[in-house]
Amino acid sequence: MAEKAPATKRARKAPSTCAGQAAPVAKAVRAKARAKAPKIPYAPDEVAEIFRRFAVQRPHPTSELEHVNTFTLLVAVVLSAQMTDAGVNRATRALFARASTPEAMAALGEDEIREAIKSIGFFRTKAKNVQRLSEILRDRHGGEVPRDRASLEALPGVGRKTANVILNTAFGEETLAVDTHILRIGNRIKIAPGKTPEAVEDGFLKIIPDGFLRHAHHWLILHGRFVCKARKPDCEVCIIADLCRADEKWCDTAAPLVALPDAPPGPQPLPPGAKRPGG
Repeated sequence: MAEKAPATKRARKAPSTCAGQAAPVAKAVRAKARAKAPKIPYAPDEVAEIFRRFAVQRPHPTSELEHVNTFTLLVAVVLSAQMTDAGVNRATRALFARASTPEAMAALGEDEIREAIKSIGFFRTKAKNVQRLSEILRDRHGGEVPRDRASLEALPGVGRKTANVILNTAFGEETLAVDTHILRIGNRIKIAPGKTPEAVEDGFLKIIPDGFLRHAHHWLILHGRFVCKARKPDCEVCIIADLCRADEKWCDTAAPLVALPDAPPGPQPLPPGAKRPGG
């Protein structure tokens, strides 16, 4: 079922994107948060170097979910709960060709949406959520996706993680959506440990240096998807292997730092002459 943030959680307001507006306050809040950050086995300069390398490797990261506008991105993220991006993309190509606006999606109807996404897990509940959120956007928001957290989280099937993705990817806000990959990385490499997505999110927000938060969400997801994999980390192609403190690490030499194409990434390329484990 699409994730839903607990109603008792207080939403974190994303920093303003307007130049000069509330910037001193935002910096003061982050400085205070960092002062209370739990002890981790990384010095601040090591954390900065980790994110510097991510930035060099993927200068312009983006979502792997196929979309044509903010509305279709929202629908794709709602459908992606407990699904792979590739699986969602296969289902949404035909759906978005028929309906790429809230008005068109609402007119399509729940039955047609359900039929289009039946290859996706929990498709019945997700079809109902997509139908209802489309009607709400049409009737209450003029057919536009709102850019404030409260309005986003009020939509069916939209919780904190989904709201963070939209605020970050569509509107350029400095938010960090924690999925299974980021939850794993935060704990595995001991950089932002926590038992819940909220705890890992707070941990990362306390240590990510200024200037890196905008793209940290995508860098960490892609690193978890293609390098620091769930079953076994692919340390031989990891650009932060020399800095990593993971107990599972089996290689201490960082892979060559090379900028990857801006297109949606495929599997991480191997350094020259390197072989994958078992290959």
